[in-house]
Amino acid sequence: MKRLPVADPGTPDVRSPTRYLLWLARCQWRTVLAGAVLGIGWMLCQALLPAVIGRAVDDGVTARDASALALWSAVLLALGVGVAATATLRHRMAVYNWLAAAYRTVQLVTRQATRLGGTLPRRIGAGEVVSVGVSDLDDIGDCLDILARGSGAVAAVVVVAALMLVTSPPLGLVVLVGVPVLLAVGGPMLRPLREREERHRELVGELNTRATDLVAGLRVLRGIGGEALFADRYRDESQRVRRAGTAVAWADSRIMGAQTLLLGLLLATVTWVGARLAASGAISVGDLVSGYGYAVFLIAPMKTIGEAAGKLTRGHVAAGRVVRVLRTEPDLPDTGAVAPAGPAELADAKSGLVVRPGRLTAVAAADPRDAQAIADRLGRHADGEVSYGGVPLRDVAGVRERILVAVNEDLLFSGTLRDALTPGFGGPVDDAALHAALRAAAAEDIAAAVGLDAHVAEAGREFSGGQRQRLRLARALAADPEVLVLVDPTSAVDAHTEARIADRLGAARAGRTTVVCTTSPLMLDRADHVAFVENGAVVAEGRHRDLLASEPRYAAAVTRGEDIP
Repeated sequence: MKRLPVADPGTPDVRSPTRYLLWLARCQWRTVLAGAVLGIGWMLCQALLPAVIGRAVDDGVTARDASALALWSAVLLALGVGVAATATLRHRMAVYNWLAAAYRTVQLVTRQATRLGGTLPRRIGAGEVVSVGVSDLDDIGDCLDILARGSGAVAAVVVVAALMLVTSPPLGLVVLVGVPVLLAVGGPMLRPLREREERHRELVGELNTRATDLVAGLRVLRGIGGEALFADRYRDESQRVRRAGTAVAWADSRIMGAQTLLLGLLLATVTWVGARLAASGAISVGDLVSGYGYAVFLIAPMKTIGEAAGKLTRGHVAAGRVVRVLRTEPDLPDTGAVAPAGPAELADAKSGLVVRPGRLTAVAAADPRDAQAIADRLGRHADGEVSYGGVPLRDVAGVRERILVAVNEDLLFSGTLRDALTPGFGGPVDDAALHAALRAAAAEDIAAAVGLDAHVAEAGREFSGGQRQRLRLARALAADPEVLVLVDPTSAVDAHTEARIADRLGAARAGRTTVVCTTSPLMLDRADHVAFVENGAVVAEGRHRDLLASEPRYAAAVTRGEDIP
């Protein structure tokens, strides 16, 4: 089997779910075409079996001609070999098409999630993204998978109808009239299925979002005694999903039931008409056998056509969810083209904060939300009149690589500890740089205890809150950006560890620009410059000890009434 694609050929067409599915088919058109050709060959080999059996009955059995019987038996054997060969290759192509469509969609959604960054949780629920990876991929893959068998089914129905018209026009007309009637009756049933499927998908996404929130806040819920309350809410929502799933199953079962009933009626009609024609001498016994064989055979392609209609309907719904994700645009797209020489001065007009290059600047805010807002603007996670080297931040190229904002909500990903501490940009980080970052974050004891090749669970669950905070700080330091903005980087560590971090941070970031949003006296005392923020604006600046002596509001915010040496 060919190697699965690792990159997407071109930009996906997200104007509609249908166009997205067609784009997927174009991306792998060779294997889709090969699957369709093999599917047609597979069905046609089966469709010709009744004709060969009928000829064997007339020319061999009825005429008592052994050589003719042997000839048609050989043809029957050849068709059997053709069925086996085409079925194997068709299935191979179908599986490839399923995997290629599903994993190409995974690549697109993952890259879009990375591109959206902080926009993602504000615009798209976590459950919706989870649903794409859990269930929608199956339905999208099924769309590409069913094309092979669906193409063969349509071709088989056309060929069988033509053969029956040649053998007996009345039998052929029964098929030509019966098949459109089946499709006309089953078609309207697809709309309720699609609507119920869309509702079910929506509820599944909401339930996944609820589950994600519960898992993230389980410890808090247990601490405040809210576990039972949220469990009841989750149970109620899961019952809504169950009822919606039952409604989908009812719609699907009605389609399958109608299909079985109508196919049975078609089979009975063909058999009855053929028997009367044979009794009157209009057709031979072999033709009757062939006609009955055609009618029985038609059950398979007609069921395949019904299956294809259901899978394409579900795939269209799934593609709609994927398209909604792919069409989402970042709130603040990184599209700047100017590259000022760094390190440069970073200025926030709204607060009046000026961060001079190559210095460790601390931002102490009376309200922590003001410090977070400033950090968001400095990193362009929120819009604002911010300039870098005199250039508006919106016009700066590669803002995310040049200015890194590290917050306590950042996660550690599963994998080795080395991979978890390696930033996603700027190239690989050697072990010496990693060890230096770990030491600056006072996290060398963690690496020494488990090793850089140790496996890290999702979100670093095996580490304590303080350990995770130090590892996140080490990852930010290992990235070594031009400007590093840290928000409360030591809030979860003890005083001794905080003192080590404060002593080492300046040396680790020597020559680089660092902004630390904190009210920790230990961190503030080691800063080159401190800006005190009140009501969103800088109201005092200077060294930590000077501000303690000259600015009562600063002293109240930092010391909280305690005596600080």
